[in-house]
Amino acid sequence: MSSTARRSNPSAAGAEAVLVWAFVALAAIALVTTWSATHLAAKIDGNPAPPSNPFKVLFGIAGGDVTWTATATKAAVGIGVVLLLLIAFVGAAALKMFRKTTSVDKADRHMARGQQLGALRKTSANKVAKRLGSPYGPGVPIARTLSGKMLYRTWEDVVIVLAGPRVGKTTSFVIPEILSAPGAVLTTSNKADVVQTTRAYRSTLGQTWVFDPQGLATEPMTWWWNPLSYVTNEVKARQLADMFEAASHDPDAKVDGYFGPKGRDLLANLLLAAAISSKPLTQVYLWLTDPTDDTPAVILHNNGFDLISAAVRSAMSAAPEERSGIFGSAEQMASFMLNREATRWVTPPTVPGLPEFDPHAFVRTNDTLYSLSKEGQGSAGGLVAALAAAVCEAAEDLAQTEPNGRLSTPMLVVLDEAANVCRWAELPNLYSHYGSRGILISTYLQSPAQGRAVWGNDGYEKLYSAANIKVYAGGVDDMKYLTDLSKAIGNYTHNRPSVSSGRNGRSVSRQEQSDLILDVADLRALPRGRAVLLASGTRAVLGRTLPWMDGPHAKSVKGSQT
Repeated sequence: MSSTARRSNPSAAGAEAVLVWAFVALAAIALVTTWSATHLAAKIDGNPAPPSNPFKVLFGIAGGDVTWTATATKAAVGIGVVLLLLIAFVGAAALKMFRKTTSVDKADRHMARGQQLGALRKTSANKVAKRLGSPYGPGVPIARTLSGKMLYRTWEDVVIVLAGPRVGKTTSFVIPEILSAPGAVLTTSNKADVVQTTRAYRSTLGQTWVFDPQGLATEPMTWWWNPLSYVTNEVKARQLADMFEAASHDPDAKVDGYFGPKGRDLLANLLLAAAISSKPLTQVYLWLTDPTDDTPAVILHNNGFDLISAAVRSAMSAAPEERSGIFGSAEQMASFMLNREATRWVTPPTVPGLPEFDPHAFVRTNDTLYSLSKEGQGSAGGLVAALAAAVCEAAEDLAQTEPNGRLSTPMLVVLDEAANVCRWAELPNLYSHYGSRGILISTYLQSPAQGRAVWGNDGYEKLYSAANIKVYAGGVDDMKYLTDLSKAIGNYTHNRPSVSSGRNGRSVSRQEQSDLILDVADLRALPRGRAVLLASGTRAVLGRTLPWMDGPHAKSVKGSQT
């Protein structure tokens, strides 16, 4: 059985021990009270001081050698009241501490503690910061041990957090991470609460940009971004098409094995044609609705993309049914362009002077970019993923020009609800690389199934393995994942008593046994406020989460909300 399920069997001997210790404690209190009262009374009354030995005082009172006065009685009453108040205070503190404990806390004694915490410790994280030449302290606080020691994510760690619905993920991880960032922050979400909570504080460090094409935060459009600025060649065009394609259907939806890839290729080619001819993004959709318009093929040919031009003409000249399938598939991937509110954010504005967002300028600041979208029909998830990719690649370009090939001020990328609103196909391939560049990504998923649906089994495993720190915050019902996590946490050994009876009487023997520290049932029911951390090179750690309300920026955040 797990360490949380084991129960000690109380015995008569155990109960007797409790009574003995209670008697000893009461006797000690009585002795201290008597000694203190007689000494205090003697001083008040001007009498000779009683013996300094408390036992001599006690026996002296019993034998009449030490006089017990009325003043001593009053002093004893006062001292008794003080001691009772002190006991009540200590008891209340102990009760409060007890109430803060959870059903899994007893497992902590079998998990990483002290030196075993490795790079999560402040001293180790400080060494990493010193090696990197970072002036920003040990790193980003990620949790506390149950004994109260802060655990840190260093300035080269990338993280994956698995947390089911309503376990405090936003409150205890996403928001504190954003508030702790020393430089630029990019965060994605499908809710507006992150913006509402962190914007006031982050605006004291730099400008805040809210990308809200679906009106989740009812944010007025005060700037715009051109996704085609990301398309600098045919490879980028293909990557942008991949993002639009991934956002156009549910991750587990079946895609036609022929028309799906053909439509994605056509979409990529038309995105490239629009980019090199400085057309707006919506022009791509217009081309898709008219398969007879050879303008994109001509543009591609005139700019030296002869093979891609030929591919476009091939799709245009295909048999009617095949052509309809290819163009229809690509049109579905670009269907978000029918959302006029969304396309306002990504096409040249009608209002003159509206600034255009520049990812390369952004990564050189302490600004914050909130990128919002929701899943489902008309989702702008493809735009969110494209914006995230554009910002991260701009940060990588900057890192390559700086000492040691990494950002001098780390940039935090907080991909909340990544599987729903930021389906970035290349993310698993870039994860560990970005950590070495000072681009610190945190990917938040509700379950491993979400990750596998977006990146496939191999892609998800690659991303999970590349994360330096893996956090499980509860609320997941994936039995395979919980089983693997339980094994990764490990076993503990204990002595199991065995009682046998025979001719010579009753005998007790003990046998060493190994059991799981936390089993699947423990992990499935992990209480809110607790998290299991797996960091590279360390045993599993049971941590106490860090709600932003208890953090260093709570006062400024609460002040902005009043």
